[in-house]
Amino acid sequence: QVQLVESGGGSVQSGGSLRLSCAASGYTYSRCMGWFRQAPGKEREGVAAIASDGTTTYADSVKGRFTVSRDIGKITLYLQMNSLKPEDTAMYYCAARAQDCRLGWWLLRQYAYDYWGQGTQVTVSS
Repeated sequence: QVQLVESGGGSVQSGGSLRLSCAASGYTYSRCMGWFRQAPGKEREGVAAIASDGTTTYADSVKGRFTVSRDIGKITLYLQMNSLKPEDTAMYYCAARAQDCRLGWWLLRQYAYDYWGQGTQVTVSS
């Protein structure tokens, strides 16, 4: 059974930074993972993803501000969020794919993933 547990969310002022973590466990952790977010009244959207080879892709809205990475052991996924804006306020979810993947825009779509964490709230105030 794959389990994903996010942490690191909280409240921050506009322009501030947060670092989210996703601890992953289970036999099917493929190293292909992503971050999604869902704001009130909005659909869940892809934010950032990392392919099996470590290459990354980002939504245009966060490109240049957010960085996704993994630890050496590939057991924890991170999302470094800098220059945060009020529009970044959302519940952030970690997702993992059962199969390995190569980099592509589709990694920012929900259908690419098989497992999901419970979410961690990020609130950015102005």
